[in-house]
Amino acid sequence: MVSLRLSERRARREQRRIRTLVCSASLVRLTTSPSLTRDWILDRLRVAPQIADDPEFQRYAHPPDRDVVPAAVLVPLVNQLGGITVLLTQRTGHLHDHAGQVSFPGGRVDEADVDRVATALREAAEEIGLAPSAVEIIGSLPEWDIPTGFRVTPVVGWIEPPLHLTLDSFEVAEVFEVPLAFFLDPANHERHCDEISGRKRNYYAMPYQGRNIWGATAGMLHTLYRVLSAGG
Repeated sequence: MVSLRLSERRARREQRRIRTLVCSASLVRLTTSPSLTRDWILDRLRVAPQIADDPEFQRYAHPPDRDVVPAAVLVPLVNQLGGITVLLTQRTGHLHDHAGQVSFPGGRVDEADVDRVATALREAAEEIGLAPSAVEIIGSLPEWDIPTGFRVTPVVGWIEPPLHLTLDSFEVAEVFEVPLAFFLDPANHERHCDEISGRKRNYYAMPYQGRNIWGATAGMLHTLYRVLSAGG
């Protein structure tokens, strides 16, 4: 009985792996622009609300009757001397939501937050000690629904170094930066799909130097790529 159960688990894992490979193979190569400046990015972000989802790779959306939890994250673009980078966090392993995952600093909306920008800046200050005064908001990306019940607004911020950070060790294990150019290369965008309890799930993954950037975070980065590459 035990060996049978183990065989069944292996079969399910193999089935998921095969589905992942099939979905990953269908990624369409997009055209990028090398003009990576603050003003150019700001200009492209103005068209972000007009960027439609990929109809061939539908992402999760909350059912109309579900009570959603509003949230926001900060997508920090750091103007490093060697090129623009994206600042990401590695969450601690004991958290209730998204433990151990790579994410942007952010969280649920508080009653005192006047808007989603306020939420993103407050959460970034609480989680990584990033002062709101150090961040210039240059735009936002379309909202993202997450199966855990959140509806997340990604707020894009521009940061001039040096960075002065103090991590909340309860929530954040570490922070790291990835060159924006890495995310603007579609060869680094993997499409995945699997099935859990009969429900199909599509998601992106962008592995980087041993770090597994996937799920909503990778999806938001893919949307950022599509926004910046819109129009050639």
